[in-house]
Amino acid sequence: MATAKYPTVPKGATGVLVFGDGTVIFGRGFGAVGEAVGELCFHTAMTGYQEIMTDPSFAGQIITFTFPHIGNVGTNFDDIEAETPWALGCVVREDVTVPSNFRNVEPFDQWLKERGRIGLSGVDTRALTRRVRMQGAPNAVIAHHPDGKFDLRSLHEKAKAWPGLEGMDLAIEVTQQQASRGWDDGEWALGHGYHLGAASSDAPHVVAIDYGAKHNIFRNLVKAGARVTVLPAQASYDEIMALKPAGVFLSNGPGDPAATGEYAVPVIKRLIDENMPIFGICLGHQMLGIAAGARTSKMHQGHRGANHPVKRLENGTVEITSMNHGFAVDAATLPANVVETHVSLFDGSNCGIAFTDKPVFGVQYHPEASPGPMDSFYLFEKFVGGLKP
Repeated sequence: MATAKYPTVPKGATGVLVFGDGTVIFGRGFGAVGEAVGELCFHTAMTGYQEIMTDPSFAGQIITFTFPHIGNVGTNFDDIEAETPWALGCVVREDVTVPSNFRNVEPFDQWLKERGRIGLSGVDTRALTRRVRMQGAPNAVIAHHPDGKFDLRSLHEKAKAWPGLEGMDLAIEVTQQQASRGWDDGEWALGHGYHLGAASSDAPHVVAIDYGAKHNIFRNLVKAGARVTVLPAQASYDEIMALKPAGVFLSNGPGDPAATGEYAVPVIKRLIDENMPIFGICLGHQMLGIAAGARTSKMHQGHRGANHPVKRLENGTVEITSMNHGFAVDAATLPANVVETHVSLFDGSNCGIAFTDKPVFGVQYHPEASPGPMDSFYLFEKFVGGLKP
């Protein structure tokens, strides 16, 4: 068998991407020193890189930003969706420059370094994105060593050996592990930060299951008028019902819904059987589909961006949405009592379902992200407004 040949590291290269098929792409490393292996994807948002890097749905993934200027506004304490970045690293076109924004607290490259996340600049991200679109999301290793010394053979072997996201339960890794906790953050306002204050005791009580939730989802539930308690992904039916919820929210999260569904779907089925009002998004939506009897499948490239048009089938309204998913519900496998409510205008894939005989519905996108800017908040109002305190 022929021995693989690897390119010589070019002068000035301090970072590299190595794919499972042996492809090698050099660049300039920034952020943390080291290496990480995962799935390479691309994200089309022009803003919000700090929120994207901290979105738990990106666990196990390396993000290629299609917008060339990432890091220009620095980082701050407010624009985070979790306490730590979950994305493994990021690939960008231009070098990170000195921050230019009045809200900046720390440069993006320093922020990454302190949190153990790797960056790679100087890459033709347009060509990289086209490769992912044509060939699907590959396994890859991202590495940063200031001396430019890389064991390309070892990195190639690590990329080849990584099993991929299909069949992987990552919700168990990102979920908050506390038994339960109340959530009282409300919406953000310039100069004031996030509104804090406990919801009134007569507000509808929502138990939110955290499969890798973004903080802003909980804030939108509060804004819609709910009193929120968060439980971890492994919460049992009895633990949920002991809190006497008026409704249950199923959050977004990373990984394969069928894998997380091994322990989550039986709980969801029992809740559905008890006519519990349920609202699911992203991973929660996918597991609702599985609980109904439908199937999910891995997508070729996935949907990740802040400009995805989704059609609401009941009235033809088009919502501009934020998405981050690599799996989708197969609408053709939905049972007779579950209807498709939303579809992607990019590829026709399923983006929403609703039970015809139960107070249960879900959407594939992230309705809290507001790229529209408020196209999808009605979903929170619909859910919370239909609950009895």
